[in-house]
Amino acid sequence: MSAIELYAVRKAFNEGRPNEFLAVDGVDLEIEPGRITVLTGPSGSGKTTLLTLIGCLARPTEGRVHLGGESVSGLPERFLTELRRRTFGFVFQQFNLIRGLSVLENVMLPAYPLGPHYSTLHGRAMELLTHLRLGHRAEARVEWLSGGEAQRAAIARALINDPSVVIADEPTANLDSHLSAAFLDIVAELRSQGRTVLLTSHDPLITGAGVVDRVVAMRDGRVV
Repeated sequence: MSAIELYAVRKAFNEGRPNEFLAVDGVDLEIEPGRITVLTGPSGSGKTTLLTLIGCLARPTEGRVHLGGESVSGLPERFLTELRRRTFGFVFQQFNLIRGLSVLENVMLPAYPLGPHYSTLHGRAMELLTHLRLGHRAEARVEWLSGGEAQRAAIARALINDPSVVIADEPTANLDSHLSAAFLDIVAELRSQGRTVLLTSHDPLITGAGVVDRVVAMRDGRVV
């Protein structure tokens, strides 16, 4: 398990134009391995942009992102894509499940590029769904799921490639307090498995949870 380190990271949008703005402005940060870290702050504070930089979904305008002591922010795209697939599992705010496909098909989808045998992949997906109490919904279309079920499907999909780092953007934004508490139970289990978990949230239930190891506050693109 490796630390994630950011050095003087900046991310500008509309660079060189009159409407240029800095979403992330000179952030130095270390995400400790095997722990749960929450980025918090008001809307527009830069936490989601920082999440995309850490997860190699975007490149910094300036500065460096290191994974295990190696700089990854300058890697060619094909290597960056491979790194994302093998290292990170993503749970997006709207879950981004593909309508018209079954829960099982959605969970298996990110693993196809890695080339596992279909029966192995099918077994792994069913194991995850069963563990997340969703095995009985494996063949259901994702548009038929409740909010809590959709979230668990998204978590299963994030775990299909056995990532060492799980990243979730505002994972409880559309959930009630009961489902948010259930999500925290899952997060605690991910940590017990040795995974690094990185969340963004302004939900007090998340930022104040006992299972969270560290809360990093952001404002105006900076860590405060």
